Amino acid sequence: MRRSRSLKLQFVWTIFLILVSTSMISGVILLGLMKIGVINSLSGYPFLRLAITLLSCVIIGTTISLVVSKRILKPINDLVEGTKEIAKGNFEIHIENDTLKDELGALIDNFNLMAAELKNVDLVHNDFITNFSHEFKTPIVSIRGFAKQLNNPNLSEKDKQESIAIILEETERLSNLSMNILLLSKIENQKKITLKKSSYYLDEQLRMCILLLQNLWEEKNIELSLDLAHLRVTADEELLMQLWLNLIKNAIRYSHIGGTITISCSVFGNAVKVNIQDNGIGMTDYAQKHIFDKFYQGDPSHHAVGNGLGLTIAARIVQLHGGKMQVKSKQGKGATFISILPAIYTEETPTITS
Repeated sequence: MRRSRSLKLQFVWTIFLILVSTSMISGVILLGLMKIGVINSLSGYPFLRLAITLLSCVIIGTTISLVVSKRILKPINDLVEGTKEIAKGNFEIHIENDTLKDELGALIDNFNLMAAELKNVDLVHNDFITNFSHEFKTPIVSIRGFAKQLNNPNLSEKDKQESIAIILEETERLSNLSMNILLLSKIENQKKITLKKSSYYLDEQLRMCILLLQNLWEEKNIELSLDLAHLRVTADEELLMQLWLNLIKNAIRYSHIGGTITISCSVFGNAVKVNIQDNGIGMTDYAQKHIFDKFYQGDPSHHAVGNGLGLTIAARIVQLHGGKMQVKSKQGKGATFISILPAIYTEETPTITS
């Protein structure tokens, strides 16, 4: 409201100054004409004198308005040109605003902020397309190469089976990539969709995830340590199932053979806290800053077994529930992913440890 009044006052003040300036300049000109006798010689022509007075006021007022409007309308013209550049896809545009402190100045500042945000979105989009193309192309090239080998009539049975196994593995990777892209697209647009919340036991869900991934942790001879409070929660069961599967898979992937994964859930103030900790390879400080970025994989040796979307999806699911995710890690000493989901538990009974 204060800014609105400020703009109105500025507009009224500008008109007032134009009128006053026009009156003063016209008056000076008329006095000059009177001194040289031009006006006095027209004393018998009142309408002509009136016409000369009005015409001088119109010409002087219009001239002043043109000069003043050029300065006043410059920021608006800059905004018009800026929007044209934005429409062309040029997000490098920036409008200078050194003096304006009113609504127009705020509009220019917000325009510059919008251009900067669109530039970031464009960079992220281009990076996403580049990474997705690379992730999609790699298994296809691998499948094509091994499929060609199968056409070789001299290929041994052992090599055939190895080629078939690799093709199946790469098609599974493509399938997982496609499903993760679809899931990521869904949850990134979830703001407009109501979460399908239901009431269920969180500890039972975590145990189910462990059972579903049994082949993976048994293959690496990983020991599981559980500290699960018996909590009934109200949340989107399907999305949280995906969250825990992604985090536990990640812990298994980066654990050493014979390592240990600790999973716990407990009440944390008015929230629920779930810790998933491994004692595997850990990560650098740089990796911790980018671990939730799309397609980012901190350890190059594990690129073949993931697509860099699991943790991005996990973080977004926690965010959708109004929570936050933290990661604590040191290189060579494992990592702990902490998910804090606010106000979703309804009851608690004593902790069950196994």
